[in-house]
Amino acid sequence: MNATLDLDAVSAFLQAAELNSFTRAAEALGTAQSLVSTRIKRLEDGLGQTLLLRHPRMVKLTSEGERFLPAARDLMAAHDRALGAFRQPSERITMGISEQAVGAEIPAVLARLTAQHPGIVINLRIEASRALEAAFERGELDVAIIRRLGTGRTGEVLREDAFGWFAAESLQQRADEPLPLVSLIAECGLRQHGIDALHRAGLAWREAFIGGGMAAVLAAVSGGIGVSPLAARIAPPGAVDVGPAWGLPALGRSAVVLRSQVATPRASAFVRTLAAAFRAAS
Repeated sequence: MNATLDLDAVSAFLQAAELNSFTRAAEALGTAQSLVSTRIKRLEDGLGQTLLLRHPRMVKLTSEGERFLPAARDLMAAHDRALGAFRQPSERITMGISEQAVGAEIPAVLARLTAQHPGIVINLRIEASRALEAAFERGELDVAIIRRLGTGRTGEVLREDAFGWFAAESLQQRADEPLPLVSLIAECGLRQHGIDALHRAGLAWREAFIGGGMAAVLAAVSGGIGVSPLAARIAPPGAVDVGPAWGLPALGRSAVVLRSQVATPRASAFVRTLAAAFRAAS
């Protein structure tokens, strides 16, 4: 084999492999899905290997793709280092993320962003959605990812999540006692949403645990301390939605929303990658 690797094709392969989707890869690269597909096919033809298996809703690495992936990462990292001599000064982005919107995905998403955008310095705030939306409106944040209940101001909807009342499978309902509630801080919009639903249903409740972060809340749920209103996708492993069995009110759905006011091309590319990463995780 005597092939010359096309860096654009290698970049398209990396995005598709890491996001498990040609659609998400195209969003991250700011190009058309058909172009991503064409570039990857050209790369495979040049290598004489099938790197990705195409499925209706996702793509998956072949064994050859698994072998090529670390080399592709090294190649693109070397390319970035080569350009470093002429790179512009680092650009800072102040970003706010709600734990109720993201959950345990935050470390993986941040690692991907910093690897793909080494010229961006992230100044991160993790707070309640209401506080982040207010900070965005005051101009304190360039980017905010929040959970929005009901209608709101402008923003790009990244996904919609269903809510439930989650508890450890071992937790038993005590009909003669108030519902033991596990929640985030009092300012949490989802906490208030759950309390309002209980009040409308005429159900008694008590504070069982208030956590300063989602890690504490999820630990309390897993430990059987009580029941928590959570998006199904961020509930801890092994937890079950006890709402229907316990006669608790439905909590409906909410949207995870991206708000951005970046202006430069480099920051805009960063936001595209961010949006694609969250859509791929849904």
